[in-house]
Amino acid sequence: MQTLGIGIIGCGNISETYLRLAPLFRGIQIRSVADIDMAAASARAKEFGTRADTVDGLLAAEDIDIVVNLTIPSAHFDVCSKALAAGKHVYSEKPFVLTLDEGLKIRKMANDRGLRVGSAPDTFLGGAHQAARRLIDDGTLGTVSSGTAFVMSHGMEHWHPNPDFFFLPGAGPVLDLGPYYIANLVQLIGPIRRVAALAATPSPTRTILSEPRRGETIPVETPTTIHGLLEFCSGAAVTLVASWDVWDHGHSPMELYGSEGTLYLPDPNFFGGDLKMTTAQGDAKDLASSDHPFGVVNDGDQANYRTAGLADMAQAIRNNHPHRCSMDLALHGVEVMTGLLQSGETGQFVTMTTTCDRPAALGPADARALLA
Repeated sequence: MQTLGIGIIGCGNISETYLRLAPLFRGIQIRSVADIDMAAASARAKEFGTRADTVDGLLAAEDIDIVVNLTIPSAHFDVCSKALAAGKHVYSEKPFVLTLDEGLKIRKMANDRGLRVGSAPDTFLGGAHQAARRLIDDGTLGTVSSGTAFVMSHGMEHWHPNPDFFFLPGAGPVLDLGPYYIANLVQLIGPIRRVAALAATPSPTRTILSEPRRGETIPVETPTTIHGLLEFCSGAAVTLVASWDVWDHGHSPMELYGSEGTLYLPDPNFFGGDLKMTTAQGDAKDLASSDHPFGVVNDGDQANYRTAGLADMAQAIRNNHPHRCSMDLALHGVEVMTGLLQSGETGQFVTMTTTCDRPAALGPADARALLA
């Protein structure tokens, strides 16, 4: 099997996860890391026994086939563009880009050059979410007519050492955490036709409670509470609430209401978790996903298989078939999320101009084929 060389640009918090978990998968090898801060790149390289390059050096390296873009969201478009111009495939952390226009430019660049682009999140490939997909595909849940999704907390300033960018345009709870929820909903019930939202920014500043900047005040320049409505092309209607202004709540992360029952899904920010269904007869069932390798606990008390989407894209490049964490899925997600923010400003429904296919289901055998 051909092993594709991976180069990481951006050596912040999330790079540790990629470097630690990539060896779980076959067909990919992280060969270089880079950052605008060479000291950060050198420290990560030393920690994981790989090479540190400048950004330009990594882009020029002949042993790098795929560039993984782990920079801050505002830099995603620039880094993706430079990687494509250098002839590299690209896999980006979420959100893919910050505007639909940026995404369309990336898609044109990739198509013109015959290169692949993929984007996180890949958590919808997890065992629990793929078990839910199976219940929908085989008709057990019946026709999905509606649903709810809640991602609510009191923000990132409590734990992140540098939370500034979370509260600036291009972030906020919709663009930061929404990708997990939107991607999972699309893989379960298909693309979205139009959206509407109410948005609010209850506080103009936040106080950092984490070290080393504890007590420092930072500005809030993007909505931190969004109540959204998603109308799917299938006819289903889902309520999505994303907020960093909530201390506690009792809502399930995601519920889908079908003609044959109700499905309770775990947090799509994670690969595993409890999956339950209540049937039309009132029978509640815990639905184990133990047969799926991406539902197996492997990281503390979690099932954590981040980089699965990258490994799937590498396999798709080798075998010339579509990858699941596709550019079209990511681009549709960007339009949905920015549409919610636009609707929050204007008070109007926003109709989508993009669409995408549901990514192929990832059954247990397909998942095992990705593992080393």
